[in-house]
Amino acid sequence: MCFKRKKGFLTLSLLTVFIISFFFNCYALTAHATLEELAADAEARKLLPIQSNEINNWPVGPEIGAQAAILMDANTGIILYAKNINEKLYPASTTKILTCLLAMENGNLDDMVSFSREAVFSVPGDGSNMGMDVGESITLEECLYGILVGSANEVANAVAEHIGGSIDNFVDMMNTRAAELGCTNSHFVNTNGLFDENHYTSAYDLALISTAFFQNELLCKISNTSRYHFEATATQPDDFYLITKHRIVKGEIPYEGIVGGKTGYTDISRQTLVSCAEQNGMKLICVILKEESPAQFTDTVELFNYGFQNFQVLNIAENEDKFNMDNTNFFKADYDIFGNSKPILSIDTNSYVIVPNMADFSSLESTINYDISSENSNVQSDESRIAKITYTYNGAYVGETYVNLSDYAKNSYSFSAESPATTDTTVSRVETPSPAESENTIFINVKKVLIGILIFATVIICLFILRAIIIHRDNELRRQNRLKRKKHRRERISSGFDDFDF
Repeated sequence: MCFKRKKGFLTLSLLTVFIISFFFNCYALTAHATLEELAADAEARKLLPIQSNEINNWPVGPEIGAQAAILMDANTGIILYAKNINEKLYPASTTKILTCLLAMENGNLDDMVSFSREAVFSVPGDGSNMGMDVGESITLEECLYGILVGSANEVANAVAEHIGGSIDNFVDMMNTRAAELGCTNSHFVNTNGLFDENHYTSAYDLALISTAFFQNELLCKISNTSRYHFEATATQPDDFYLITKHRIVKGEIPYEGIVGGKTGYTDISRQTLVSCAEQNGMKLICVILKEESPAQFTDTVELFNYGFQNFQVLNIAENEDKFNMDNTNFFKADYDIFGNSKPILSIDTNSYVIVPNMADFSSLESTINYDISSENSNVQSDESRIAKITYTYNGAYVGETYVNLSDYAKNSYSFSAESPATTDTTVSRVETPSPAESENTIFINVKKVLIGILIFATVIICLFILRAIIIHRDNELRRQNRLKRKKHRRERISSGFDDFDF
């Protein structure tokens, strides 16, 4: 919503008002049946199958009127709720999530974005806009607010021209970036989501795009802004406000932990909505496609409640015992100068699984894959990763972690990437120093040597103590015998004197 600028507006005459009112009332009479049909369609969509409900012992998800919906963890890609998530549908203005993601990744916030005639006039005048005129310019950061808060179509076009050189080039960038994020059921032909049969995506693909979007703090902040004030400048002479249509962000439907989101609507796509919220250690993304207002918001709240109330986060390193690195010397540096003091391998301490509340870690199935050479990581180099452990619950993916090689051990050990990617339950140390090196090098375990010396010294000391005790006992016996002999002699002498009478 935008408090529109006065320029370009004409005062309507009373006659014109009367005519418009007449036609509006006529339209309302015919639209009533259409609204009833739309409501009936929404009710029918509630009967569509929910694929996540088919998982054994999985919490039963709510029946909603959306054609497709997904609830996904933003950090791991774990899917908690799935309804037709791969069906190709029209995203409407939720397309602008990808537009703003590309702008943030390829532009500078202080860049001045100018508005060309094509940017302004290639979109319908009655669509979402903020009234920019040809030749005006604002910063890229202001453009992001215009797109995410005001859903301004002409601003999306201007950003595309600024970042891509032309709208067509930018659209190519959109499709390339979507493919990089793993989207397989998406194709974009414009920057703003205006209807086109060849402009489509799926709930799953839009969630993948949103995971990258909501990893950016500024994009989260902007998409969680309920009202933004544009002040007049030398290149943009008007003072006005933009107000978001996202009722959860605006606070009309309060929800704890809301991170941000984007609305969308066309006559064909119907209501679409992307939202993100964070609670209980989970950062969940909810995508709603083809719903009727205001159910896109109530559906979102219902799905958020379903996720936060029925699932729990379990840290893998704290719960894993099958691949526990602390219970065996096999995963420690056995020729460290101080013995087994440092681990060679460790499980990523930040990794977690998301499982139903009634499940525990022991109920999960795990597989280990050594062939991870083709995987990329923004957090840690592939050289540090030896294997990936994937966890499932009754066949549903619930998380993964990596077995990492410590930095100091990289030069001493190498690990094979040729082990089968099956259900092995051990991580193998494949190579040690070469035979020639081993023949010429003697590794001394100082800790074990010191322990041996201590044991030897203890035994020697005990022997000396025992010897001293034995010697003391023998000397005591000799002394007692001498005392006895002296006593006997005195007694004999005394008895000899008794025979004489003095």
